[in-house]
Amino acid sequence: MKSGRRTFVKSAAAAVAATSVWRERLAAAPQTSKLPPSVAALKPYPGTAVPIADDERRGRIEKARRLMTENGMGAIALEPGTSMNYFVNVQWGLSERPFLLVIPAKGDLAYVTPGFEENRARELTKFTNDVRVWQEDEDWGRVVGGILADRGVRTGKVGIEERVRFFIAEGLRGGAPSIEFVLATPVTAGCRVIKSPAEIALMQRANDITIEAYRAAFAALAEGMTQFDFNRNVRAAFEALGAPSGGAGAQFGQASAFPHGSIQPQRLKKGDVVLVDGGCTVEGYQSDITRTTVFGTPSRRQADVWNLEKSAQTAAFKAAQVGATCESVDAAARKVITDAGFGPGYKVPGLPHRTGHGIGMDGHEWTNFVRGNTTKIAPGMCFSDEPMIAIYGEFGIRLEDCLHITEEGARFFTKQSPSIEQPFA
Repeated sequence: MKSGRRTFVKSAAAAVAATSVWRERLAAAPQTSKLPPSVAALKPYPGTAVPIADDERRGRIEKARRLMTENGMGAIALEPGTSMNYFVNVQWGLSERPFLLVIPAKGDLAYVTPGFEENRARELTKFTNDVRVWQEDEDWGRVVGGILADRGVRTGKVGIEERVRFFIAEGLRGGAPSIEFVLATPVTAGCRVIKSPAEIALMQRANDITIEAYRAAFAALAEGMTQFDFNRNVRAAFEALGAPSGGAGAQFGQASAFPHGSIQPQRLKKGDVVLVDGGCTVEGYQSDITRTTVFGTPSRRQADVWNLEKSAQTAAFKAAQVGATCESVDAAARKVITDAGFGPGYKVPGLPHRTGHGIGMDGHEWTNFVRGNTTKIAPGMCFSDEPMIAIYGEFGIRLEDCLHITEEGARFFTKQSPSIEQPFA
């Protein structure tokens, strides 16, 4: 046991050291005193982002109540995070002192807050005046149990999210021992996976801004620059466009074969594949876009693999039809790649990951284009479409555009890349 603990500590220390080295290299990388012209010329993106209205949030709460009833839940209890933001637009940091929201199937919402935070809680909370406090020497779980009892939920099921911290789940069970706490996913995902027109509009803006930021940063590619130089340029571009949350990771040459890149410094040279993946947030809604090109003249092999990747991305898009299963989209993209001699399955050279993920308020959320997922595609769902061809020791090609499902089928938020030499339409 002691030996195993030493190994764990050693591994953890090595991971911390590696992270520190990466940060030191990023800080020590040459600073650009002057922005490249393509970035410096950017102005705030035109138009205005329209936040989600409280009336829409009330509708979300009512849908959640319907789904609770359908799934036999008397309530759901939420910690701070995306779902709490989604339903009530309350943002609160996580700590060892629980702050919770209870949404019952019937009756008023209620919040639970540490006693010394009551005033701040009352300033931030909405849709109810029921804010209940617990003092430092009290059992907050019993406060939640009291809310449930007041709403008529003394037995049966109450939902909690799959990401809830263990001590929160245990505290809830201790405070309401007659309640069975179950996954709230049928309710939370059941609401969040279907986007409204207002949500689609915010995601559209985030994607549009991302393309413009990339376009400016790609125009500034220069021999000898590092991936850190590129990262700074793209962050500056997002900032200029009015999306300071935005950023992207760049990988050059052989490092482009690793789906999430490498921390090793890379210097751009002629003939390198350039793979860039990132996005931004607009009023809480995400974009996620990958573009791949070659700095200089692409080789025939680079062009052939790029064209194969685009064919796979297009096949996935065409397969994403209302009523089709999510796994069928992955299968369509993967077939194009395996038919060309790569793979099979997740074997590299080939496609080492799923074809796409859900996206919305979180960059990755329900549900995924992956084998085994028989979820039926429905209007309002949003996904990334990003098969990849990874060839370790050479390069990787990934094209990623996000799409949303309409009654007529899939629709991209952004236009696909026309060619390896032209990453933007």
